[in-house]
Amino acid sequence: MDLQYAKQQFESYLDNYDREDDKVRLKIVHTYGVTECSRLIAERMGLPQEDKELAQLIGLLHDIGRFEQVKLFDSFEPAVMDHAAFGVGLLFKKEKIRQFVREDKWDGIIRTAIAKHSDFKLEGIEDERELLHAKIIRDADKLDNCRVKIVDSVETIIGVSAQEVGMEEISPEVMEQFLRKESIYSPARKTKMDYWLSYLAYFFDINFNETLEIVRKRQYAEKIIDRIPYSNPKTVTQMESVRTMLLSYLEKGI
Repeated sequence: MDLQYAKQQFESYLDNYDREDDKVRLKIVHTYGVTECSRLIAERMGLPQEDKELAQLIGLLHDIGRFEQVKLFDSFEPAVMDHAAFGVGLLFKKEKIRQFVREDKWDGIIRTAIAKHSDFKLEGIEDERELLHAKIIRDADKLDNCRVKIVDSVETIIGVSAQEVGMEEISPEVMEQFLRKESIYSPARKTKMDYWLSYLAYFFDINFNETLEIVRKRQYAEKIIDRIPYSNPKTVTQMESVRTMLLSYLEKGI
């Protein structure tokens, strides 16, 4: 496993896409952010060196399907493409994986982790090492997605301005899912506030206390909540409850 080589090959792969496009740029930065978050989580967990490097390699490749999704549909919406399945097909059916890592000894772990990284729930993995890396990439993905929600344009992320998001209400079904401390099921999202609340529900699906420690230290929950100027009176009240509940949940840990 040669991470530097894999990164060089990833940069070559990106030459197929418009790096000036905001969505492509966002996903490039996100990819390297997830790679770094994977390293940080694995180090905090005290994993062996090979697993630290493998976690970073999975982080580098986890969203490789996103670039074709943006190119074809100019959208991150799951309804237009299953980017995880497309990425797995690209790497393993079209055998591009050998462009990034010469040996095949980690293929099963890489395949499973990428295939499962955006599933609504993590299920059906029996191999302990595959499950470990599937959990790491899901946590790392959420960590860097927190950064994205804080620093990138709300319009690039969600399609409308922050002010427009704050004018909308949260759908009852979505609010109920959040209050049950559940991830938000994508088809249930109707309003842009539903989408924003779903980003905060990420925290209910964190796998490791090491990840939650980073979330608390960087104050990600508070910063995502405060990114939107809420002007709808009902939403203002709901988001006060969301803040109280979420900060209490994060403080207790897993």
